[in-house]
Amino acid sequence: MADAFYEPDPATPNRFFSTELTRGPWSPDAQHAGPPSALLGHAIERCAPRPGFQVGRVAVEILGPVPLEPLTVRTRVVRSGRSVELIEATLSTDRGPVMQANAWRLKLADPPLDLPLEFTPSGTRPFPESAGPQQFPSNQSIGFHTGIEYRFATSSFTEPGPAVCWIRLKYPIVAGTTPSPLERTLAAADSGNGVSAVLDWSKFLFINTDLTVTLHRQPVGEWICLDAVTHPQPHGIGLAESALFDRTGPLGRSTQTLLVAPRP
Repeated sequence: MADAFYEPDPATPNRFFSTELTRGPWSPDAQHAGPPSALLGHAIERCAPRPGFQVGRVAVEILGPVPLEPLTVRTRVVRSGRSVELIEATLSTDRGPVMQANAWRLKLADPPLDLPLEFTPSGTRPFPESAGPQQFPSNQSIGFHTGIEYRFATSSFTEPGPAVCWIRLKYPIVAGTTPSPLERTLAAADSGNGVSAVLDWSKFLFINTDLTVTLHRQPVGEWICLDAVTHPQPHGIGLAESALFDRTGPLGRSTQTLLVAPRP
């Protein structure tokens, strides 16, 4: 089995070979959206990096199924400024784009702002050691579900409804690198609609068309916690939202727009 989600193509810069660890739970030929979202984050952080700046928000648009094929990432600074800048990233196969992302990179306050304590988010969730690992329901022997570790502090994959779930990468996103806090967060956040599913997996689809992650600080450590809830609606549009945590407290939030439909 591969020891990373993507292998860099030594012959072509910004091109990556997708390994079987990227495979999603429903098709042997399509990736889970978590790894390619993290790959976009990997590229965004390397786009004209500026000391003293940090990514505060990433919005990923999923243009279609991401095949288990070589992927090319293109990035550019769309809007540069003294305090904020907008970065665009596109993920493509040889046939065209499959995902796009926009990221806001913001200048960090130096020295830090002297804010009242009541403006500092606080609170924690039960740590991952409080629960044993669970396997994502999948008919694929190897895939994203085997490349990460899930630990539910509340609920489970077999118990419908809101859930508090910790997620940890077992392997680097890109071989030869250490996953950054942003990569870890993007890889985990795309599981919000899965860990908090309220509908019967065998009867309904609830596919996310996007992933937006807003971080007010960088996570610390390997584990990312999703306090997640899914809101399906009878007209077929839903929302999954997750409050994001690490061991020290709140990080930010993620949202996913859902297409809800009967399973064919």
